[in-house]
Amino acid sequence: MNSRIRIAVVLLLAAGVAAGWWFDLPGRLGWRAAGNGALTLYGNVDIRQAELGFRVSGRLVEMKLEEGEAVTAGTVLARLDDRPFQDSIASARADVAARQADLDKLVAGPRAAEIAQGRATVAEREADLENARLAFDRTQELRQKGNAPQSTLDQTQAARDMAQARLDSDRQALELLLEGSRAEDIAAGRANLAAAQADLATAETSLADATLTAPADGIILSRVAEPGAIMAPSSVAYVLSLTRPVWIRAYVAEPDLGRVHPGLMVEVVTDTRPDQPYRARVGFVSPVAEFTPKTVQTPELRTDLVYRLRIIVDAPDPALRQGMPVTVRVPRGG
Repeated sequence: MNSRIRIAVVLLLAAGVAAGWWFDLPGRLGWRAAGNGALTLYGNVDIRQAELGFRVSGRLVEMKLEEGEAVTAGTVLARLDDRPFQDSIASARADVAARQADLDKLVAGPRAAEIAQGRATVAEREADLENARLAFDRTQELRQKGNAPQSTLDQTQAARDMAQARLDSDRQALELLLEGSRAEDIAAGRANLAAAQADLATAETSLADATLTAPADGIILSRVAEPGAIMAPSSVAYVLSLTRPVWIRAYVAEPDLGRVHPGLMVEVVTDTRPDQPYRARVGFVSPVAEFTPKTVQTPELRTDLVYRLRIIVDAPDPALRQGMPVTVRVPRGG
C-alpha cells in the first residue's frame, strides 16, 4: 500500500513539473510579457562577412594585412602586378591620340596648299586639252586634203578625248577639295575617337581594380591568398567581418506582433554584461510569417509561425560579437 502511495505521489509531482514546463515555455522563448508588462525576446547578433577579391585577373604581389587586424573603409589590402595594365593604358592612349588626329584632319578639311595644287592641276589639264584639240584640228584638215592617214587622225582624236577625261576628273577632285570633309566622315571620326576613349577608360578601370581596398570598416577574418598566386576574378583574397552596423536577428510570435514596429526603441542585453544594456531600435519587421527557426525550435513548436525582426544597435562596441546570443527587451506600451 505504501508503495502505491509513493508511486502516485511521484506521478503527481512529474505531472506538475511537466505542466510548469509547458506553461512557462512561451516565457522562456521570449514570447510572453514579463511581470512588468515588458516583452522579452531572444536573438543573435547577425554574422556579416564579405569575401573580398579582385575584379581582374593577375599575379598577386602584395598582401598587406594579417588575420585579426582592424581596417577602415578604403584601406588598401592587396595589390596585383600592374605592369600589364600600365601597358594597356599606354596602348589605349596612343590609339586615342591617333583617332583625335584623324578627326582633327577631317574637321579642318584640305589645306590651302592642297587646294592650290588642285587648281594648278586643272589648269595643266586645260592646257593639255587645248593642245590636243589643236592637233586634232590640224590633222583633220590634212586628212581632208589627203595629206594625212586616217590612223593619225584617229590618234589625235583619242588624245583629245583622253585630255578631256583627265580634265573632268581633276575638276571633280578640285570640287571635292573645296567642299571639305563629308559630314558622315566627321561623324565616323568622332565615333572612332569615342570608342578609343572608352577603351582607355576601361584600361584605367582595370588598373584601379588591381588594388584591393576594404569596402567598409571591419576585421580581417581570414587571409586566403599569398603573394605570387595567380588570382582570377572569382578568387578570394581576404574574408572581412563587418563591424558596423550591428544587427540583431530576433523573432516575435503572432500574438505579440502588434507590440513591435519599425523605429521602436528597445534594449539589448548580453549574458556577459546584463547590467549594461545597449540602446537599439527595430529596423525591420518581416511582412511574411515563417516557421520557428531551428535554433529555438522544440518538438511542440515546430508548427508555430513567427515574424523575423531586425534590430539595429545604436552605439555598438567590441563586446557585441557576431553570432553571440542576446536578450531584447521591448518596453511596456511598445
